[in-house]
Order: sequence, then structure tokens, then C-alpha cells
Amino acid sequence: MAMEKHEMSKTNPEFDLGLQIVQAVKDMRFGSVEITIHDGNVVQIERKEKLRFDKRPILARDCK
Repeated sequence: MAMEKHEMSKTNPEFDLGLQIVQAVKDMRFGSVEITIHDGNVVQIERKEKLRFDKRPILARDCK
């Protein structure tokens, strides 16, 4: 999974902080979204997504 860097500016008329947060959460099944704030301003939104797999052991008889 590649890391993506998005440069956003509050001076950009297309910049919508709420939309960016919704996009970070959208379609995520397991994980977290961290919002970093400095001096009362959001400076970073970090998305950490986890892939979970079934932990049941595969038995030889199930493979037939």
C-alpha cells in the first residue's frame, strides 16, 4: 500500500476540511484516523488502515 501525500491549503477554494476527514474514513473497515492540531489549526490527517484475516487454522480435512 503506497503512502500518498496530499498538499492542501486553506486558501484553496476547493479545500474542505470536513470533506477531507470524511474521505479519510470512507470505505475503511478497520483502522484509525488521526487528526493533528497545532495552535488550534488542523495541520495533518493521517489514515492507518488495517487488513484483517481469518485466524482459524486450516485443517487437512478442510482442504479436500
